[in-house]
Amino acid sequence: MLAVIRTGGKQYKVAAQDTLEIERLEGETGATVEFTDVLMVGEKVGSPTVAGAKVVASIVKQTRGPHLIVFKKRRRQNSRRKNGHRQDLTLVKIEQIVA
Repeated sequence: MLAVIRTGGKQYKVAAQDTLEIERLEGETGATVEFTDVLMVGEKVGSPTVAGAKVVASIVKQTRGPHLIVFKKRRRQNSRRKNGHRQDLTLVKIEQIVA
């Protein structure tokens, strides 16, 4: 069974036993997380969410994304700026989808 959940301002299509990287969630490794913002379960589409549906997941580990360089330059103005960024991520494993 497939489901579409919303977390961290993004939407993810998930199935049981999937692992995915999402934006940082509070919790330790092995903790259980419930996503109640379920937009679709199987063929049932919510408006905006499906009532009573939830997705149960467990946290595999807390990690960080790749190092990105943000470089801005205005030509012919002797103006440039260089910044770096690493996003905090959480790796979760989907345990079950409750419709």
